[in-house]
Amino acid sequence: MKKLFVLCLSICILFSLGAIAGAKTLKVGLDAGPVSQDPQVQLSGGMLQYSHWVFDPLVRYAQVKWERLDDLTMRFYLRKGVKFHSGNPFTAKDVKFTFDRFFKSPDFKGLFEPFEGCHIVDDYTIDIKTKKPYALLINMATYIFSLDSKFYSGKDEDGQPKDAVVKIGPSFALKNESGTGPYKVTEWEQGAKYVLDRFADYWDKNSPGNVDKIILTPIKEDVTRVAALLSGDVDFISPVPPQDFQRIRKDSNVKLVTFSGGRIITVQLNQKRRPEFKDVRVRQAIVHAINNKGIVKKIMKGTATTAGQQGPKGYMGYDPALVPRYDLKKAKALMKEAGLANGFECTMIAPNNRYVNDEKIAEAVVSMLSKIKIKVNLKTMPKAQYWDEFDAQAADIQLIGWHSDTEDSGNFSEFLTMCPNKETGYGQFNSGNYCNPKIDELTMAAQTETDLKKRTQILQEIEKILYDDAAFVPFHWQNHSYAGKNKVGIKPIVNTMNFPYLGDLVYK
Repeated sequence: MKKLFVLCLSICILFSLGAIAGAKTLKVGLDAGPVSQDPQVQLSGGMLQYSHWVFDPLVRYAQVKWERLDDLTMRFYLRKGVKFHSGNPFTAKDVKFTFDRFFKSPDFKGLFEPFEGCHIVDDYTIDIKTKKPYALLINMATYIFSLDSKFYSGKDEDGQPKDAVVKIGPSFALKNESGTGPYKVTEWEQGAKYVLDRFADYWDKNSPGNVDKIILTPIKEDVTRVAALLSGDVDFISPVPPQDFQRIRKDSNVKLVTFSGGRIITVQLNQKRRPEFKDVRVRQAIVHAINNKGIVKKIMKGTATTAGQQGPKGYMGYDPALVPRYDLKKAKALMKEAGLANGFECTMIAPNNRYVNDEKIAEAVVSMLSKIKIKVNLKTMPKAQYWDEFDAQAADIQLIGWHSDTEDSGNFSEFLTMCPNKETGYGQFNSGNYCNPKIDELTMAAQTETDLKKRTQILQEIEKILYDDAAFVPFHWQNHSYAGKNKVGIKPIVNTMNFPYLGDLVYK
């Protein structure tokens, strides 16, 4: 038995519940709302935030006991008496149902590829097994938001299986939920308004939170979102644009909370759409043409950390030698060496409300690449539309941000730089179609290496190869930012993963 994480469906304290004295309605303004009620349909920050409010993760980062049976098996003891929003009891059957459904999800199946399976020991005990020794098993359990197996079984009114994972198009899980979380969905106007009410039968009675209703309104425009907070129309906003940090700090009625983050902001260069991107000299030219230090200084107002690699300082794969490399003269020389001194024309897409200043960053890319005579035709759009376009690889250059799902360097490679493989799910978000078998080999080796020194060496080797190959174009690691009324207890409920635990929030 060891102490490391919190087993939220068994023996942890997560959110508060119920008719607590002084219960409040919290009005939240985010840059966008969740795209579905199905927690397994999309692996994105917005959906994971929603999942923490409506569904409980099997494991959350905190201290608790857990039991490893052998190198391949972890045993979990589930809390008895937990109910789903439907009223159905939570049992081991639901965890197995949820686990097995991951392999139907294009976004999640790569994350769970190292696992052999989930096995029921009894109604309240499960064993999760991996194919090989896997150092990050507990980390991955934080993504198991248990679904109500009875609620999602059978067929819907259209004759479609209720457990279908549908990214584009209608599905039962898109508009229906039954989680074990502190909140249940009571109103859902896609892209306009989301209302979550406290679940009266939520199992945890001990958390200090007192918010019994959340009204989430997506507010795409930064200036409008900040204005809504300062005028009192909303109580809590995120993200806060860097240019408004000082404005909020000067207002005595509100407060700003920032949190260091590990989300890398990058663009990917699609080698299948543009033959020029197959040439490492062209990719290196683009990396050298991007003044990411300038972006951090002028666009991010110093509220981000310039990046030269995937994982930030503190992650095992971080190599201090892999620094940002803006050098316009070298970029032009590389283009000439590649026979493209006169440049070429290409397309680019980016979201305009997913990452802090994402549209401005994309516009800066257009300007910077024009200096090496690459004409970029840019199209930006709301994130609700963007991810379908991203998945379809609708443009030659696509912007993406990624926070490691496991707080570990290996996860970046698993999703962003491994060869795309629809069967395993690896490379699911590699829209550049970069493919280096050595990267795949090393990434898989890192998964099973339990010697931390050796694992660090493997992950650093991956970063060096990607750096030399210019496999992607790094910008910076984005900080998290929140603001709220003085009476809103923000600081205790935010974290490096950017999943605010609103169920724990105290609104005085």
